[in-house]
Amino acid sequence: MKKCPFSEKREAILAEAISPVAAELRLLDAADLISLLRFERHGNLADLVSSAAELYFLPGTVNFGLGGDFRLDWDTHPSITLDLEIKPRGVTIYAQLALEADQAGIAINHIAFQSPSEDPEENTAFLVESLREASFIKDFKCLTGPVFQENRAA
Repeated sequence: MKKCPFSEKREAILAEAISPVAAELRLLDAADLISLLRFERHGNLADLVSSAAELYFLPGTVNFGLGGDFRLDWDTHPSITLDLEIKPRGVTIYAQLALEADQAGIAINHIAFQSPSEDPEENTAFLVESLREASFIKDFKCLTGPVFQENRAA
């Protein structure tokens, strides 16, 4: 995705929302994830992602996107990247979740709003509300700016 001023904010929002799922996936053995990617066992990976997400999101919100990659060298820790489709109400996000030894990260490749606003801040606020509705965890810590405070009061 071409980066723009609001891309970082949206990635931070998504990172916080998806962090419990990433933590669950990091509990899996890296060798198992790598072997599933290597042998294109996408159904098995989809089940693992779905199982990790069902604890934190409504069913069908976080899905494996049928792709991924890994880095595994003799002198480094493994790094695994999984393609995800995140579909809260009114938004579809295509992202890559990077899982490493001590951390995880997410990069948004594409985000599509079903009924986009002309104002990017309104779209970002809608993303927050949509993720909040789809999540069993309702209070995201990074959402403290004025746009998000207004949405909470509504």
